[in-house]
Amino acid sequence: MIWKRKFNLEQMSAMAKDCMLGHLGIEITDFGDNYLEGTMPVDNRTKQPFGLLHGGASVVLAESLGSIAGYLCSEGEQHVVGLEINANHIRSARDGVVKGICKPIHLGRRQQVWNIDIFNEQGQLCCTSRLTTAVLSD
Repeated sequence: MIWKRKFNLEQMSAMAKDCMLGHLGIEITDFGDNYLEGTMPVDNRTKQPFGLLHGGASVVLAESLGSIAGYLCSEGEQHVVGLEINANHIRSARDGVVKGICKPIHLGRRQQVWNIDIFNEQGQLCCTSRLTTAVLSD
């Protein structure tokens, strides 16, 4: 198990309620020993003008999952901030819900690297993203 903080899905929902996650409808839906999962609706909040899931919305989902996972892998007064993110958009989505699955690539004392894959409702890969975070201490 990679998690250093105790948490449950109800706490994750409450934390996400009053920020960008809540605005876009992002929900943390599952976790296991080494992954965090979340969903985001493909609707008027997350589509670009041509009716497709906006690439930036996919990046918001990816960075949100990676940052939350990073925080859950930190301790005490530490906090986690994003340093760099990239995203490859593989397939479009027009409706429904997309699901992001976040897994660690590297969990160091000062930096973390996360892989986030985003799938449509048919289980097809829509986006793959890599997030690097810094672990900061007060």
